[in-house]
Amino acid sequence: MPRSRESAPAIVVEIDERALEARGQWPWPRQVVADLIRGISAAGPAAVGVDLLFVEADRVAPGGDAALVQALQGGKVVMGIAGLEHRDRRYPFPPRAAPLRTSGSRELPLRRFDGHLQSRSEISRAAAGLGLLSTESSDRVIRRVPLVARIGQVVVPTLSIEMLRVAAGLPVLRIHDQGGERVQLLLGDLAVPMQSDGSFHVYFGPHDPERFVSAEEVLSGRAAPELLRDKLVLVGITGLGLLDFQATPLGERIPGVEVHAQILEQMYDGASLRRPGAATWLEAALLAAAGLLLVAFVPPARTGVRVLLLGAVLAALAVVGLAAFRAGWLVNVATPALGVLLLMGALLAATLADADRQRRALREAQARVAGEIEAARRIQMGLLPSPRAVFAGERRFALKALLEPARSVGGDFYDCFMLDEHRVFFLVGDVSGKGLGASLFMALSKSLLKSIALRGEEGPAAVLARANAEISRDNPEALFVTVFAGVLDSRNGALAFCNAGHEPPILCQPGEAPQRVMASGGPPLCVMHGYAYASDEIRLQPGGWLCVVTDGVTEAMNAKGDLYGSVRLLAALEGLKTAKPKTMLPALRDDVGHFAAGAEQSDDLTLLCVQWNGPASGR
Repeated sequence: MPRSRESAPAIVVEIDERALEARGQWPWPRQVVADLIRGISAAGPAAVGVDLLFVEADRVAPGGDAALVQALQGGKVVMGIAGLEHRDRRYPFPPRAAPLRTSGSRELPLRRFDGHLQSRSEISRAAAGLGLLSTESSDRVIRRVPLVARIGQVVVPTLSIEMLRVAAGLPVLRIHDQGGERVQLLLGDLAVPMQSDGSFHVYFGPHDPERFVSAEEVLSGRAAPELLRDKLVLVGITGLGLLDFQATPLGERIPGVEVHAQILEQMYDGASLRRPGAATWLEAALLAAAGLLLVAFVPPARTGVRVLLLGAVLAALAVVGLAAFRAGWLVNVATPALGVLLLMGALLAATLADADRQRRALREAQARVAGEIEAARRIQMGLLPSPRAVFAGERRFALKALLEPARSVGGDFYDCFMLDEHRVFFLVGDVSGKGLGASLFMALSKSLLKSIALRGEEGPAAVLARANAEISRDNPEALFVTVFAGVLDSRNGALAFCNAGHEPPILCQPGEAPQRVMASGGPPLCVMHGYAYASDEIRLQPGGWLCVVTDGVTEAMNAKGDLYGSVRLLAALEGLKTAKPKTMLPALRDDVGHFAAGAEQSDDLTLLCVQWNGPASGR
């Protein structure tokens, strides 16, 4: 029963992979962060919350801290702080916070932190407020967060609450304490229910990409001001793998900054969840009533009636729990249900306990498998070279490659390296199948192909013939590999190639339209033992390029089941024929994604483009 997203008060400006690729690796120079804050503030947001810490001085560009301070001053920007179980000697005093007024006479048992971690003092002072970033999780799943907590003797609000306070221009925070668990945090006309310990139960909805806008869109000025105007804007990182991803009760892993966005949505929608003070007594009463009912009617009843009665009691408890949840109350009906099951007999209880143990073991096994698959994905992607690093400073030719697996791991691969001072070897391959099996076979095939090419085999056809023999030797699952391999001579633009059952590449010479190169050197590897592959050769003109793709491009499907196809591919490349490979491939990938329109990616997608700049370019 996930929460439906009714309002959209918050939007996340994410420092994603796209922004990191455009602006460089994290941490960015503070000047870039300052530009980002200015770009957001220029759109007129209600408030800005920064889910980032700038603890150390800017080591990239002197004066960067001053630029960030200047961007923060006078704006409605809230910086984050992290609660610590121990006091950090760099911050001997509690952080500044708005005063808190409580209507009750008791001292609430708020979550307490002995110390905290915050951005540099001049940055924190320039912000309009400081908000807590810490969450509570006993099983690595985020279910609640402290709306207010104590750091030393100072009560500090969470980031979302401080953003609301700053947006409303409120000088103080107010807590309306009516005793027990009837506690509300007041922000002007907004009353947010919370537990007496200051915690807030988060009612999660599904992850929604519409909550996000790339930081690169803001920095480049392409983001429409209407996206941010009068919004509660959160700034956070999503482009560093799983570094700041949190698990939710919905089974998703979402960026930590999205947790704050969902909290703000929940407050605006009024979808509160509370654990009432009398919940324990109510659960005990449910258990007593169900137990008396079973004691009165189960002994004389037949087996079938007993089963029906047990089902009816459990169904009634479930209805009570769901009805309470619909009303915003967290009532633990599992405890009364467990008591009812215990009354049905030790054997049934033992059976259910065993089933529960198996489910826990399965969840743990799934978590381990997910971790192992993620590790395999990182290893697999680490096997692929970065053309920008391999050919750094190269001017005679340009080479760009891009790979997006359909699953965590896949069977597509590419490689590129210099055979000598003038010749560059490149290849694109596609292993039959998907998943872990294909990824293992991909690693084997890629390693053997590179090893054979570096041994000095003459031409791509000889490399594929030798690889066909060696890969086929250890192939118990009868997998096969389509490969396009080429060797470009940077002195004269001569490109020798061999296509082993792969998707035909696209050739474009200056002043001409892109066209498919239909020459085939033979079948895929591991299909015919001892096959004599044949090479072909073309000569690139200065500025001419060759683009190699896998069938994940041409066979990409939209929601209607239509294929992207080679005709659409040629049309897309016609509009990109004057572009450099580094801009051509992302644009082509985006065109494929736009065509698919959100449909699930059915196959790995790999693109490689090599362009010869001419012998006069030199190094």
